[in-house]
Amino acid sequence: MDLLALADFTLVARHGGFGKAARATGRPKATLSRRVAELEASLSLRLFERGARDLKLTQEGRALSERAGALLTELEETAAAIASGSERPRGRLRISAPLLFSQIVMGKLAASFALEYPEVRLEVTTEDRAVDMIEEGFDLVIRVNPDSDERLVGRAFLHDRLVVVAGPGLARPTEGTAVPAVVRGSDRAAWRVRTPAGHATIAVEPILGLASLIMVRDAVRAGVGAGRLPISLVSRDLAEGTLVHWGEVDAPDIALWVLYPTRRLLNARVSAFLNHLRRAFPNGTPDELASYAEG
Repeated sequence: MDLLALADFTLVARHGGFGKAARATGRPKATLSRRVAELEASLSLRLFERGARDLKLTQEGRALSERAGALLTELEETAAAIASGSERPRGRLRISAPLLFSQIVMGKLAASFALEYPEVRLEVTTEDRAVDMIEEGFDLVIRVNPDSDERLVGRAFLHDRLVVVAGPGLARPTEGTAVPAVVRGSDRAAWRVRTPAGHATIAVEPILGLASLIMVRDAVRAGVGAGRLPISLVSRDLAEGTLVHWGEVDAPDIALWVLYPTRRLLNARVSAFLNHLRRAFPNGTPDELASYAEG
């Protein structure tokens, strides 16, 4: 594959047209058009749908643009680093992280990273869905208890666990009765918990269904009902007695993993962020997470 033609294709895709790309870069429009046509011919694929007024990427063109753009950027940054003799991290670093971790930690974590590595442009996308990091062009993803993926490697850097908590004024339910509960979404399933007295099942009557665990915690603090929450999110409340511990949820612990592609050598930006995570959470405990979030 002609790398020059590939570079011109990504240029046109990024600017949304041959004319716009030519004006932005000073390259002849005819040259850009010819190189893209040559690339399409070599791949036996149509990369753009050419209308009378606009130019749109085909499905194949969009996939190639996302992958090639990231790889060409990495090649340029590598060449620049070699030419300057510098290994200092620089360039764009794209990360996908789950909602709760982003809400309580990522702002502070990103800020301290940016101060340490000012030449890295960190971009964090927050979503709980299992993104395809290779297809969507992420350098790193942070995920909760991820499914195995042979294309990715990584490590668990934080651990947490779920507990049932309530305000001190809410009585524990007796057998056969349901407790008013604040749940995430529309979950109505009973809570199976471990207590010093053994296992127990808590039937729930949802009073509120909320979209995030931060919202659930705030509603539980207000005394609306009991809630099922990560202990890192309520550890201070439990220590101060503003919430009461009703039991550990009988479920596997929560593990937060940082993942990256196996087939790529770690660039300086990725390595720097992994080291930053290690320094922020050296032991990876719930108490450490709570302390970092509250500090």
